[in-house]
Amino acid sequence: MKTIDKIYINGEFVTPQGTEYFDLVSPTTNEKLGKVLLGNTEDTKKAIEAAKNAFKIFSKTTILERIQYLKNIKSSIEKRKDDFINIMIEEYGGTFQFASVSYDYMIKGFDSTINLLNTYNFTKTMGESEVQMAPIGVVGIIIPWNSSNGFISSKLSTAIAAGCTTVIKPSEMSAQQTQLITECLHEANLPKGVFNIVNGLGEIVGAEISRNPDIAKISFTGSTNVGKIIAKEAVNTMKRVTLELGGKSPNIILDDADFSKAIPLALGAAFMNSGQACIAGTRLLIPEHKLEETKLLIKEIASNFIVGDPKNPNTAAGPMVSKKQYNRVQDYIQTGINEGAEILIGGLGKPEGLENGNFVKPTIFTNVNNQMRIAREEIFGPVLSIITYKTEEEAIEIANDTTYGLQAYVSSSDSKRAYTVASQINAGRVQVNGIGHDPMAPFGGFKQSGIGREFGTLGLEAYLEPRALIQPK
Repeated sequence: MKTIDKIYINGEFVTPQGTEYFDLVSPTTNEKLGKVLLGNTEDTKKAIEAAKNAFKIFSKTTILERIQYLKNIKSSIEKRKDDFINIMIEEYGGTFQFASVSYDYMIKGFDSTINLLNTYNFTKTMGESEVQMAPIGVVGIIIPWNSSNGFISSKLSTAIAAGCTTVIKPSEMSAQQTQLITECLHEANLPKGVFNIVNGLGEIVGAEISRNPDIAKISFTGSTNVGKIIAKEAVNTMKRVTLELGGKSPNIILDDADFSKAIPLALGAAFMNSGQACIAGTRLLIPEHKLEETKLLIKEIASNFIVGDPKNPNTAAGPMVSKKQYNRVQDYIQTGINEGAEILIGGLGKPEGLENGNFVKPTIFTNVNNQMRIAREEIFGPVLSIITYKTEEEAIEIANDTTYGLQAYVSSSDSKRAYTVASQINAGRVQVNGIGHDPMAPFGGFKQSGIGREFGTLGLEAYLEPRALIQPK
C-alpha cells in the first residue's frame, strides 16, 4: 500500500493543503494499491503563482539552455525505463505492449522537440516588419488517465521549448505514474517554478486553472464534454486553448485492398490501448460484397487475440481503467444489442477466468448503420462497429458523417487511390495503409474533436504569440 501525500510546487515536494484522499485501485484485480492526497484551490493558486514568477526569467532563456533542460529530462527518464513500463501496467492496466510503445514515443518526443528547437526561427520577417514569436506565459496542462506520462512529456517539452512555465493537473487515477515522472523532472534540475504538478479533481484543480487570470493558455486532452466546459471558462479571460478531444475514427478498407493485411491492421486500430484511445478506429467501413470474407477473417484472427494479464507480453487487451469505465462499455454493448446490431464476437460480461478485474470481451458488431449510438458515440473500450458501403463515394460520406474528426484510416493496394480518398476525410490525421506516428506532423481534430494542433511547428506556435515590430519608413 502506497500513500502519495506530496505535490510539486516551485521546485519542491510539498504537502498539499487539501485533506481529501483518493483511493488507487488496480484495474486488473480491483485490489487497493494505495491512496493519494489531493490538492485544493489554494494549492493550485500557489502553483500558478510559482509559475508566474518563474516565467519572468525562464521566458528569456536561450535556445541552447532550453535544449539542455530537455536533454536533462530525457536522460532522467531513460534511467527508469522499467519503472515507467511497470507502473503503467500496474496502475492503469495498460498492456506490456502498449506501455513499451508509449515509453518509446515519450523518449522520441524529446528528440523531436530538440530537433525542432534547432531549426525553428523565433524571429521572422513579414512584409517589412520584424515579427517576434514570444512565449505566451503560464500554461495550464490538464491531462487524462489513458497515457498520463506521455501527455505530460509531450506538452511540457513543447512548453519548455517555447519558454513557457507550467502548472500540470494529471488525472488523480494516475498518481503513482505522476509521482515517478515528477521525481525524474525534479532530478533534471529545471529552474524552480518552470513546472508545478498538483494532484486533484477536475472540478477543483482543473476549474481553478481554467478560470485563473494568470494562466495564459490551457492545453487539455480528454473528453469533448469536459473540453467544452474548459473552453467556456477560459474565454472569460481570453485564454488560448489547445483542446485534443474525443474521436469516432472511421477505417475505410477499399475493395482493392489486401484484406489479409488490412483486417489485422483494423483490429489493431480498433483495440489499441484496450480500446481506451481517442484515435481508435472504431468504425470499420467495408464494401458490401466483402462482408462475409471480412467476418471469416475476423473470427480467425480474433481466436488468437489474448485478453488478460497486462504483464504478459503477448496480451493484446487488458482491463478497463476502472469499474465505472467497465460499466460504461457494458452499457454500450447492451445499447448495440437493443439497437438491432448483431454480435460477431464478444458480447456482455467478462471473459472466463478474469472476473476479478475490469476486463471486457473485445466485441465486434455487424449489421450496424451509421445512425446507431454505437456508431456515433465514443465508447472508449474494445468495441468495433462494422458498417458496409456500396461505393467509394458512400464510404467517404459515411466516414465524414460524424461530429468528430480526430483520426481516420484508409487501406488500398493503390497508394494514389488511398491518398485521393484520405484527402477527402475530415480528420486531423489520416493513416494510409498502416498505423504510425510522426512527432513532427500536427495532431488534433476537426469539428468536435478539438481546437488547435500539437507536435511540430504548429504545436510549438500554439505556445507562442507573434509580436510585430513596425517602423514606418
